[in-house]
Amino acid sequence: MAERWQVVVPDRLAPPADVEQGVFGDRAIVTALGAHTTAELRGKIEQADAILAWHDLQWTDVVLATLARCRVIVRVGVGFDNVDLDAAARRGIVVCNVPDYGTHDVADHAMALVLALARGLAGYERAAQAGTWAWGVAPSFRLTGKTFGVVGLGRIGTATALRAKAFGLRVVFYDPYKPEGWDKALGIARAHALDELAHQADLVSLHAPLTAETRGMIGRSFFAAARRGLVLINTARGPIVDWAAFSAAFDAGTVAAAGFDVLPTEPADRSDRLVRAWAAGELHDRLLITPHCAFYSTEALHEMRRKAAEEALRVLTGERPRNRVGGAP
Repeated sequence: MAERWQVVVPDRLAPPADVEQGVFGDRAIVTALGAHTTAELRGKIEQADAILAWHDLQWTDVVLATLARCRVIVRVGVGFDNVDLDAAARRGIVVCNVPDYGTHDVADHAMALVLALARGLAGYERAAQAGTWAWGVAPSFRLTGKTFGVVGLGRIGTATALRAKAFGLRVVFYDPYKPEGWDKALGIARAHALDELAHQADLVSLHAPLTAETRGMIGRSFFAAARRGLVLINTARGPIVDWAAFSAAFDAGTVAAAGFDVLPTEPADRSDRLVRAWAAGELHDRLLITPHCAFYSTEALHEMRRKAAEEALRVLTGERPRNRVGGAP
């Protein structure tokens, strides 16, 4: 029998890697390390033929240099900002992702944050728990007729836009990489500049990848152009939002409420003033934070793991990868 490939799941997943092993069968040995730091990888990844990487660790040039025979890294998820694509290309490593596993789940989560803020759910639940059985004790507002801005009209952004339309919202999007006519195909409006979208929207939901271009793009200029009373939703990547600019806009009331599943620092930085206030329960009606879980459902988790393993298997068997994002051609 030919030597079996060595496939490593370095972070996030604790043994057994049963889903992944089921994809490879007897063609590979799949090892889940459950590591929290790159130091824990020493002596365990050097002979890997494939890496199925989650988002906890940074795959820098230094770390990639330790991989003696790796042919493919698959990001078990959508974002791939934790992998140095240039360094991977220099070392002949193909980098792929799983772009579609949680489309419904993240879009649902974005709308759940919108609805929770619009209907004052946190405040009403607190009131009911305290024995106050009445309306008007928490802020709430009508969604129908308001303008919903989507930044980034990829798979998840599109799914969110369609959900927003179903709630009677007027939808406008900003995505400079979409061709002309995309707005007509979906029956939504288009903004040709980010500040233009900020000026129009009552609510804005972020769905852009984290790149050098998008890092901090929701910053001072955006908030200066925004309507007072904006509701901001982020289920994409935390560093897309300039946190200092957001905090100032939140204090000033430019941002009336926000729902974040992702933050610039994760877990939430308890030394930050706004995070401390949120953790103390002082901002229930204005700030909702969930722990980077928008992607998650039982079905999505299984699909993500299976598709990551299948993509790695395609590369190892010489097939063309379906979702290459960089690295070696």
